[in-house]
Amino acid sequence: MDTRGISIHPLTPVIGAEILGVDLDKPLDTDAFQAIHEALITYQVIFFRDQDISVEAHKKFGSLFGQLDIHPNDPGLEGHPEVMIIHADENSKRIAGETWHSDVSCSETPPMGSILRLYEVPETGGDTLFSSMYAAYDALSDPMKLFLDNLTAHHDGGPYYRSVNTRIGRNEEGRTYPTAEHPVIRTHPLSGKKALYVNSMFTQSIIGLPKAESDTILEFLFAHVQDPAFQCRFKWKKNSIAFWDNRCTQHYAVWDYFPKIRSGYRVTVIGDRPR
Repeated sequence: MDTRGISIHPLTPVIGAEILGVDLDKPLDTDAFQAIHEALITYQVIFFRDQDISVEAHKKFGSLFGQLDIHPNDPGLEGHPEVMIIHADENSKRIAGETWHSDVSCSETPPMGSILRLYEVPETGGDTLFSSMYAAYDALSDPMKLFLDNLTAHHDGGPYYRSVNTRIGRNEEGRTYPTAEHPVIRTHPLSGKKALYVNSMFTQSIIGLPKAESDTILEFLFAHVQDPAFQCRFKWKKNSIAFWDNRCTQHYAVWDYFPKIRSGYRVTVIGDRPR
């Protein structure tokens, strides 16, 4: 696909595309924005290379898609609370995203999208995997789809964020974490497609089911989303950007590069209530 110099190259038949011919440090015209937005909806996660952009340009690009969010647990960049710092080095005890998840699904209005730029990366390793929740839903049997379709699940940020804070020695005093109830199967507001919407980082239980049944079904679904047939794998380079749609994807950051450095900034765009 080519739109006024912007070329879009799918990574797999299921998910992911790389976009060439755009400089995100400069304002986008209407046609360029429309092409990028349509690519996000079509491919679920899109990638850009060689984007040595400023923090302000990063925020401005994200703001084209909606209001920027502030992370409920991680402090933002000084002077830029909407900008989450992503950093790992030889002193790190954990990294962000080391579990399959959709960002902050514990919020009443989870992020519609997240935009991550890495400006320092290890020579090898540090890839991010993305899984299509459309493909995960489509691969379920018809009886399982029917069973899940009217169920809701409880999402809670507390267990995961407390475990993070314990590992890094962050003070828990006075902290509260978002909780929400969302459909197990959500419908994307723009594509109209159904997507699986439970994840092992935040989803605690399926409402209305006994604990043993809920735990068993969630264990199956958490394993199901990890099928390589639903995935693409992105190899980072310096100043690469990944922009993923949290409404229909999950992702997993691979920590195979310790003690090397991997650094960047992320902004997230507030979404709507899942339906």
